[in-house]
Amino acid sequence: MARKVVGFGEDDLRALAGAWSFERGLGYLDAVSGPEVGEGSVTAVVQGTDVYEVELTLGGDGGLSGWCDCPYGQEGNFCKHCVAVGLTVLRRAKTIPRQRAAARSRASGLEAWLSALSRDELLALVREQIAEDRGLRRRLELRAAAARSDLGTVRERILALIDPRPFARYGYVEYVDAPGYAQQVVEAAHAVRALTAGGQAAQAVGLAEEAIRVLGEAHEEIDDSDGAVGQAAVAVIEAHREACGVARPDSVRLAEWLVGQVLGDGNDVTDLDPLDYAEVLGPSGLARLRQLAAEARRRRPSGWAERYLMERLAKAEGDVDALVALYAQDLDLSGAAHLRIAEELESAGRADEALAWAERGLRDCAAETYIDGRLVDYVCARYAKAGRPVDVVEVRRDRFRAERSLAAYQQLGSAARAAQCWEAERVAALAVLREDARRERGGRYGGPVLIDALLDDGDVDAAWREAAGLADDRQWERLADVSRETHPAEALAVYLRMVDRLKEPTGDRAYEHLARLLLGARDCHRALETQEAFTDHLAGLRAELKRRRKLMGILDRYGL
Repeated sequence: MARKVVGFGEDDLRALAGAWSFERGLGYLDAVSGPEVGEGSVTAVVQGTDVYEVELTLGGDGGLSGWCDCPYGQEGNFCKHCVAVGLTVLRRAKTIPRQRAAARSRASGLEAWLSALSRDELLALVREQIAEDRGLRRRLELRAAAARSDLGTVRERILALIDPRPFARYGYVEYVDAPGYAQQVVEAAHAVRALTAGGQAAQAVGLAEEAIRVLGEAHEEIDDSDGAVGQAAVAVIEAHREACGVARPDSVRLAEWLVGQVLGDGNDVTDLDPLDYAEVLGPSGLARLRQLAAEARRRRPSGWAERYLMERLAKAEGDVDALVALYAQDLDLSGAAHLRIAEELESAGRADEALAWAERGLRDCAAETYIDGRLVDYVCARYAKAGRPVDVVEVRRDRFRAERSLAAYQQLGSAARAAQCWEAERVAALAVLREDARRERGGRYGGPVLIDALLDDGDVDAAWREAAGLADDRQWERLADVSRETHPAEALAVYLRMVDRLKEPTGDRAYEHLARLLLGARDCHRALETQEAFTDHLAGLRAELKRRRKLMGILDRYGL
């Protein structure tokens, strides 16, 4: 019933927060105060390490989101404070309709009261507010200067808003101060828009470009981890583009400015796309843009920004051959560039050329241990679609022999089963892995892939035969886990050996692992009908480690 009234339930809160934050949120229910319920949102205050403001919002699609100004919440997480507010709302679900009605009534009453005020009364109210709210006063002063075309004051105020120095307490705008700075940048964008709306679009263009320059210079000194300043910079770019749309500045000069922004360091914050200005640039501006982009690419062929500019132009013009030529200049040994070329050609309806480029990628990268798996998948998918299962197996076999990984073994198995030739392929593949195991006495990241492959196939007997002297602890434990019933004596020996080694490490992770090993040992003893031996072993272990109270609690929880 609560979910129907509120629009979300405890499961939604748990899914958004995760088990850990959800459980911690339960401890903050008494810390929630002042919840206000609107049509699609709830706001409240939570007393934690500090006093935090929380807002929960229910989207039109029914999706729940939360915002909190605690450090964890500002990183974009659905924190324990959001959980506490959500649970508080659910517990008060019966009162929600009444609260929503009250909120509507308050809003309606405020609107009616404001509408009834005279001009002098409204002016007195605004004066009272700007006397108490410095931010509001600053915003209104800026709008007033824009309305009367006081360009000197507007420029001064915009540059003051963009200036990060008041927020840089230690010469650097820290994470906690970035949202406040971002809000000022948004105010600057509003001022630029006000100038445009007031018939001063040409002046707005110049001021926006000056603000963008300052933003670009300042960005390296700002911790914008949550992207707030970047989003605010986008608002300034949009205000600049709107002003250009009205003022219609010289298209060649605009193209030169745009290229300078893309190639300069400041584009890290603005992320400006020159093609967003295509309509304003017109044919002459776009021609100049292409010319400058080509010159920049010739000067610095390996430059990322130069390549990006050329790529955007080629895509905007639908010039697939230009894109192919561009990507072909930067072919690497991962096959990623070959894949991009293949995808562009396929999107253009040139499937044969696309496959040829992808096949070339496999040939060019054949000697590499690891390449972009998407390229391999691309080729195999097209071979399969064309009814060429034997060719799929050949590709997967080649990649397996290069990578010697479990994933490559599994992919070869899937392809060979589809081609009905897995039995022979498996024998050959296991022979390769067996030789690796004997030569390396281990795999690249632990025990040999051979053991993992045998376990993946469910060939437990073979895995036991090969494991001696080769398997690592992870593989031994997995082997024991899948063998408790079929090889209880061998599995028990593994568990006991690992239990003995885990007596020394401390901490929750080690204790949880130890408990899982003991559960496995208990199952083996049951299969062997030697439960008394396990009871004696466990009693001895508990006596030996009795001072570790956290471990004793975990063993109790597992019934050990």
